[in-house]
Amino acid sequence: MKTSRKQQISRVLFCIMLMLAGMYTSFAQNSGGKVVSRMIDSKALQNSGGENALRKISVYLPPQYDQSSQRYPVIYYLHGFMGTDSINPAMKTILDQGINSGKIRPYILVIANQYTLYEGSFYSNSSLTGNWVDFTANELVAFTDNNFRTIAKRESRGITGHSMGGYGAFKIGMLHPEVFSSVYALSPGLLAFVKEFGPNSASYRELQSIKTQEELKRTYYPKVLIAVARAWSPNPTKPPFYCDLPFTYEGEKLVVNQAVLEKWEQNMPVYMVDQYADKLRKLTAIKMDWGRNDAPRFPIQIGMLSQRLENLGINHYAEEYIGDHGNKIWSKDGRVLNDLLPFFNDYLKFE
Repeated sequence: MKTSRKQQISRVLFCIMLMLAGMYTSFAQNSGGKVVSRMIDSKALQNSGGENALRKISVYLPPQYDQSSQRYPVIYYLHGFMGTDSINPAMKTILDQGINSGKIRPYILVIANQYTLYEGSFYSNSSLTGNWVDFTANELVAFTDNNFRTIAKRESRGITGHSMGGYGAFKIGMLHPEVFSSVYALSPGLLAFVKEFGPNSASYRELQSIKTQEELKRTYYPKVLIAVARAWSPNPTKPPFYCDLPFTYEGEKLVVNQAVLEKWEQNMPVYMVDQYADKLRKLTAIKMDWGRNDAPRFPIQIGMLSQRLENLGINHYAEEYIGDHGNKIWSKDGRVLNDLLPFFNDYLKFE
């Protein structure tokens, strides 16, 4: 049976469409990375506080990772309070776009789940909840180097995070400049006792009336304080939360527990930097930022830390941008794509 000219043209157009679809699929596959998950059975996180030492991690691998033998620098991203290791599709889009737009050369990014029974580890070593600094700086890095094609040198490792994760990134980078070379702290929290976490805030008064975990979960600032206290001032003899607080109230009178206050200050970067100034000077680069419209404590405490670093002669960047605590982080006009990834492109060593 003869084929009409119209049918022939239709077939040609159909074949062209198939070819273009294949080219698009191939381009999409080649231009995007992938996310894989692994589990780490941590020795550092063995604990008496009921935390699970088996931890999930999510790893972003750049485009063409499986088709090459190239090695890559690693960015360790620490999630915020109430967060997990999840790299959702919107985040992956930003990680891909960073490479595809030329803001950063191909890299690996790792997030470990540091969600706890009280919703955040605060990236600290604790006799109650486990040694989260050691897990992050030692076990997580060793696992990543052993299981992925990394450039296994400090010059090719950066550490970053947002909010609680920004706090953790600064602290762990400060404690372990032999592991990480560059630090970017996005809106880091709990750097000092100010505003919502200051002694005369409503947070400690509200917490004092809470007696159960169910009540605690319905709050925010008291919940953060208990997570912090279990990390920084655990007390295995003091139910229901098994921790001590630096500030309590007897009626309207503020009562300061000096010993606990000192433990907290030993974990707050504003009060730590004098002791660790020499280690901070070993870092290649340090950057902190904060949103102008964030909660009042952020510009104050980050300003305090930046001023202290400046007074110690420690070179760093500190930058305010127009945004709040979350609206300019994982977005196309946000800090990860436009500031964080270019920062690590400049300061990490690539092959």
